[in-house]
Amino acid sequence: MPRNSKTTTTGRARATNSAKAAAPYNEESKLKELFVEELKDIYWAEKHLTKALPKMAKAATSEELMEAFQTHLAQTEEQITRVEKVFEILEMTPRAKKCEAMEGLVMEAQQAIEDTDKGTATRDAALIISAQKVEHYEIASYGSLVQLAKTIGLNDTIELLQQTLDEEKQTDVLLTELAVSSVNINAENETEEED
Repeated sequence: MPRNSKTTTTGRARATNSAKAAAPYNEESKLKELFVEELKDIYWAEKHLTKALPKMAKAATSEELMEAFQTHLAQTEEQITRVEKVFEILEMTPRAKKCEAMEGLVMEAQQAIEDTDKGTATRDAALIISAQKVEHYEIASYGSLVQLAKTIGLNDTIELLQQTLDEEKQTDVLLTELAVSSVNINAENETEEED
């Protein structure tokens, strides 16, 4: 008898979990509120980044890094449009909430520029590090938004968020390739006397 009870209880638990997975999107759920708050956060972060990327491009020494920042600026503007589409799907006016993390990361990038000499590969290495910190924050944010969207059934938003997540990952890989193929090697060969 206990064995059958256990089987029945396990069967009920599976049915409950299946029902939760298939449950329709609940407008009043706390998870939906969290999703919206995270969306507002990344919206502010992306807009703030559009002001920082031109400065980073201008500070870069290598043409490849300069182009990478310019390309990412264009992508970021498209990503902002995608976030606005997600708000539209939610039937909400796009609103930003100050992202303390992005503000700090942008300040750190500015400090990296100030702490390194103009025209050096060392500055480029510092810019790449700063940019990758930004990318990792964005990867974490969009990855979480994709998972939240899947959980609460916001299927119309998943593709938009996933497209941005994929772009952020590609940018991170590109920055690593630039660092490994040339920037870090050139920076290693710089000495104090050259500055």
